Amino acid sequence: MIATLSPSEQLDHYRIDSLVSRSGMATIFRATDLRDGRVVALKVPHPELECDPLFFDRFHREAEIGRKFDHPGVVKVLPQFDPSRVYMTMEWVEGRLLREILDEEKKLPPERAERIAIGICEALEYIHQGGVIHRDLKPENIMVDSEDRIKLIDFGLAGEVAGRRLTFAHITKSMGTPDYISPEQVKGARGDARSDVYSMGIILYEMLTGQVPFRGPNPLVAMNQRLVNDPEPVSHFEPAVTRPLQEILWRALERDPRNRYPSARQFAWDLKHQDEIALPDRPEFRDWHTSRMPKPLNARLFIMIGLIPVVIFALLLLAAHHR
Repeated sequence: MIATLSPSEQLDHYRIDSLVSRSGMATIFRATDLRDGRVVALKVPHPELECDPLFFDRFHREAEIGRKFDHPGVVKVLPQFDPSRVYMTMEWVEGRLLREILDEEKKLPPERAERIAIGICEALEYIHQGGVIHRDLKPENIMVDSEDRIKLIDFGLAGEVAGRRLTFAHITKSMGTPDYISPEQVKGARGDARSDVYSMGIILYEMLTGQVPFRGPNPLVAMNQRLVNDPEPVSHFEPAVTRPLQEILWRALERDPRNRYPSARQFAWDLKHQDEIALPDRPEFRDWHTSRMPKPLNARLFIMIGLIPVVIFALLLLAAHHR
């Protein structure tokens, strides 16, 4: 089977050099193009998924998006010459996943975190202008090279701005704990560019503090937290974080997308021009520790209402997993 390819084997005109990573849906190989000696990455789906129409649609959508874009911050998908085989050829990217960097270093100096965030925002603005929303932005989907240049990878959940609502079949295997999804996605909305902005805000928060802003004993609690509470100010974890940088995070992490940065471009602009940012007196900066949960009389009802969209989201994932 294709997914059991080993070094020195061939796939069409590619020699498999090494196995790079394996997820619940596909395996990534480092390979050499025997026609010109170029090093590439091959993404090969697991055999049992090749006949799944929803996975097939997702896989080919990712390939189409990768071939459509040409930007230094977006991984390039190369032409495939044998359409009878299900795999994807991508440019080889030197570097490490942002997740690996954070696992090793825990948190990054503000200057480095800002530099990486600006690169991600610029890549997001490019794909948004091209009519595509990533929808699965997280450190596992961002490559960082030795000079902190980034590339967005894995557009399997991406979709056209005007496309249909996201489906959940087989997403559970790759999604993991949904720490980076926006409140509107938790509520079941398809999401737009502002949803990617929110995810980028979570990533910047994690780069600065070493942890995501909303946590809990399980994903349901963590998802519900973002619907009702404000994140703890980053300066409580990292005193070097300035007030303007904190304000940028508030704007990126607004629960209501109407109050959030409307574009990744504006997010990046503020990161580059922090001395020009107005600093309003934000109650959430003073009162972040005050839970929005009401007093005991109404607490149970409030919690039940607040958990409705989260439970629906979880049931969709569960149903997809057993499909």
